[in-house]
Amino acid sequence: MNNTTGTVSIRYFSGYIRNWRNLCGELNIDQSLSREQREEAILKAAYKKWGVELTGHIYGMFAIAIWDDEKQKLYVIRDQVGQKQMFYAAAQGELLCSGDVNEIAADPRFEKRLNKRMLQQYLFYGYPIGSETFYEGMYKLMPGHYAEWDGKSVTVHRYFRPVFEPDNSKTAGEFAEEIKAVVDEILGPSGMNHGQSIWLSPVSGGVDSSYLLAAGDAAAANTVGYEESGFDESELARRTAEILGKGFNVKMITPEEYFERIPTVIEKMGQPLGDASAVAFSIGCKAVSEHAKVVYSGEGIDEFFGGYNAHKRELPSDWTYLTCSHIMSEEVVKSIMKDYDSSVKAVDPVAELWAEVQGQSPLAQKLTIDISLWLEGDIYLNTDRTSTACGIELHTPFSDLRLFNVARRIPSSYQFDGEQNKVVFRMAAESKLPHEVAFRKKVGFPVPVRKWLADERYNKPVEKALFGEASQKLFNQDAVRDLWTRFIGGESLLWNRVYAVYVFLIWYEINM
Repeated sequence: MNNTTGTVSIRYFSGYIRNWRNLCGELNIDQSLSREQREEAILKAAYKKWGVELTGHIYGMFAIAIWDDEKQKLYVIRDQVGQKQMFYAAAQGELLCSGDVNEIAADPRFEKRLNKRMLQQYLFYGYPIGSETFYEGMYKLMPGHYAEWDGKSVTVHRYFRPVFEPDNSKTAGEFAEEIKAVVDEILGPSGMNHGQSIWLSPVSGGVDSSYLLAAGDAAAANTVGYEESGFDESELARRTAEILGKGFNVKMITPEEYFERIPTVIEKMGQPLGDASAVAFSIGCKAVSEHAKVVYSGEGIDEFFGGYNAHKRELPSDWTYLTCSHIMSEEVVKSIMKDYDSSVKAVDPVAELWAEVQGQSPLAQKLTIDISLWLEGDIYLNTDRTSTACGIELHTPFSDLRLFNVARRIPSSYQFDGEQNKVVFRMAAESKLPHEVAFRKKVGFPVPVRKWLADERYNKPVEKALFGEASQKLFNQDAVRDLWTRFIGGESLLWNRVYAVYVFLIWYEINM
């Protein structure tokens, strides 16, 4: 999309505008326009009326680049919680920007150099955290930020903070009613984008995807499954779909298919991601793409309402919460990396945010960190890039800012009941689901990679990469050998370290 009529140009747009009907009315835009024409008209008119504050009027997911001819400035904007990716790099007097890292990296004006600082942080966290990327000189625009380019330099501004301010005047039941009303608003006719008759929702059998399936107009549910016992949750999803009278499809994943898919996923991702579920999600998206192009998924609820066990655990008073996912200590990373930089600390991406949330409840502190860093750096990186690569438009309705604006006001004491988490959201979901589904123990998206990685029938390519030329260049081989030997020897909890190193090496061999 690149319209140059008038003084405002939409240089880049990725995403969807959920409240387009309301905006068309407010901005006097013809609703009968094609989707592409309509969205371009909305963005131009919204910018002319509100400037970069248009972010406060759009519900949906978006990464936008707007050129203001009068000001001779480019504004690059990312949605509040980072559902869409956006990267940028200054090169030869221009600002290159895209939601696809590979697009910028392939531009002849950009010089590709490995950012070892990001490699060090990645090994600690298991995902590319913060505003740096694996390429020196290329940056990620963080959620709730916009960048201003004047032809010489980039200035980054923060326009949104996920602030939690509990309202103790309301009961848990009253908040549940608010959630129900907002979900109905988001998934009702005014929230629809295309008017397609078939919508599908990948489900794991948990409350998030089940509520989404029940409250929306999806015709069927889709999930993945495995032969390995203890990992296959597809029957839970099937039973939920049957209860709701929905269709159901399951894609069974074999270890051969999984390992074959890894390089494709990492290449399309643009950056290494040590989250094993990304490959399973990609295989599922490929299967869904055969019969649907628009898919619902339930991301956002755990980070808004406190859905992870890490959210319940009490931290020592002198600790910093380093997001709900970190896989290696600094000592382990130091032992593995050849060019370890002692000035790069694991706490660096978190420190500023952690200072901001002091004085808030422990739950609010953790949720702010996870929304700002983990959700966008792992979950949305996975869902956005894998679905796009499969030709699917993925909608995440539960990441809508209107739902966060309810979550942010719920007191922490309402969110947990014994071992149960996100209790208020479950209360709302119970209006559409049987009690046993709404209050089902968190399922997640398990993948039997720890078993497959240890199986010599499948792990030969992994072992080859771990001790190949790229690994010898970057990693201490004694430390890698020790990691691999201990894992193969039965220390199965080390699987995520092995996997993270392996997928990085695949990325490195493809891109560097």
